[in-house]
Amino acid sequence: MFSGSISETSGMSLQCTKSAGHWKIVVWDEEGFQGRRHEFTAECPSVLELGFETVRSLKVLSGAWVGFEHAGFQGQQYVLERGEYPSWDAWSGNTSYPAERLTSFRPVACANHRDSRLTIFEQENFLGRKGELSDDYPSLQAMGWDGNEVGSFHVHSGAWVCSQFPGYRGFQYVLECDHHSGDYKHFREWGSHAQTFQVQSIRRIQQ
Repeated sequence: MFSGSISETSGMSLQCTKSAGHWKIVVWDEEGFQGRRHEFTAECPSVLELGFETVRSLKVLSGAWVGFEHAGFQGQQYVLERGEYPSWDAWSGNTSYPAERLTSFRPVACANHRDSRLTIFEQENFLGRKGELSDDYPSLQAMGWDGNEVGSFHVHSGAWVCSQFPGYRGFQYVLECDHHSGDYKHFREWGSHAQTFQVQSIRRIQQ
């Protein structure tokens, strides 16, 4: 069940940068870790600046990352947690909307699987019924949420990935406590690809 009752309430520059830190990702421009290779410890708004046409395989060595279909952190989002991704289907998984390439990516700085808390609201601008989450929910409806939409979010701590359909399928939307001050008032703030309030599963991002 939700960790809290559900109740009524009202109320860039496109320049790749590097800096030593907690995050490390290695990318290749061909599948199977072949072709040109580049290592990053900070965000990259466009791999085109490196002479890459795209990223087609990668390894996340530390930290959590989010990859984007297009340059400038635009288009579909894919959460990249520690591990190997030899081809596009490894990061697309069961999203229902696969992207065969990634063109920009950045670390998820506030991911904390052990300390994550999120409030979801029925309507935009933090109105309507609300629910408090601190765990993974492969089906919000099965856990007591009425309907297949979420109007707005407030991220108290950690980072979360919301999915359009149950079982973490469909479009993904990354929500972080250090973006928008943790406030996501409308689906337009979830990402450039967001076109609907439909969210039916949510999980914490692992660092």
